[in-house]
Amino acid sequence: MLILAKSVLGLMLGFFISVFLGFFLLPVLRKLNFRQSICEFITERHMEKEGTPTIGGLIFIIPTIITMILLYVKGSLEITNSLIIILFVFVSYSLLGLADDLKKIIRHHNDGLSIMQKLIAQVVIAIVFFYIYMSGGGSTHLVITSLGIDWNLKWFYGLFILFLLVGSSNAVNITDGEDGLAGGLSAIAFLSFGIISWGTTWVQGYQEIAIFCFILVGSLLGFLVYNTHPAKVFMGDTGSLGLGATLAAVAILTKHELSLAIIGGVFIAETLSSFIQIVSIRKFGKKIFLMAPLHHHFEKLGWSENDIVKLFWIVGFMLGMGAIYYGVWL
Repeated sequence: MLILAKSVLGLMLGFFISVFLGFFLLPVLRKLNFRQSICEFITERHMEKEGTPTIGGLIFIIPTIITMILLYVKGSLEITNSLIIILFVFVSYSLLGLADDLKKIIRHHNDGLSIMQKLIAQVVIAIVFFYIYMSGGGSTHLVITSLGIDWNLKWFYGLFILFLLVGSSNAVNITDGEDGLAGGLSAIAFLSFGIISWGTTWVQGYQEIAIFCFILVGSLLGFLVYNTHPAKVFMGDTGSLGLGATLAAVAILTKHELSLAIIGGVFIAETLSSFIQIVSIRKFGKKIFLMAPLHHHFEKLGWSENDIVKLFWIVGFMLGMGAIYYGVWL
């Protein structure tokens, strides 16, 4: 029960620090003119959001780190290889997103870092991840017990890490298109992984992984105070890239990679809808969806933004609960 108490404490601290920080950070972002540029091809409804402050991911990134430090000073958590990896991925991807956001703001355009710049940075992050992971005695086996899979990927495991980090970070980034959508789904996802992590007692530092997840859930809930419709601030790539990559890192460290596909089902659906739309238009000259990603399709059908977000949150929550059943029981 001690890990439960620590997790709840972390969640509450993350929430209150996040709400407090947001109250003071929002005026600063407005004063610095850190405002969102909306793509001209987006729906008319979204053009009204032009000029909303961005880089709001700092509202949950900074409180998460502060809370981790407070709990460490209090003696409620230890520094383990797993925690180092998670914090490294969380901070490095957030900084990558921050660089992307700042370039967009400076250019007053929706184009940030180039694909090659992002790829090089993500390869470096994956290499460091793999090195720390292996130095701590990490296994290169991909194990999916329910399917009877146990593959030793050896050094290919590094490529597997890169694939999951890139895929997950981009999936959350694509989903970040409605007020509160990516933030709420991420809170649900980390809540699910936090509960799953409680049961991964064979993983070194499993308690710290769980506590981190709950702290981030609290910080995200604080962020949603400012991000739900009508959003006063957007998380930007600063937030979405960090969240997606960290989800993948937690899945890898707890050996619940398949659970990531279930928990992140909405993120995957959003990404696949964009991919299918692009292929269909380029190969057949036809649209499968009225507009991609998927949340824009619902917009074109006449759904309100709140209804879309609520539906996606409910689906994400049910997928998360299913993943807990699969990850803990099966």
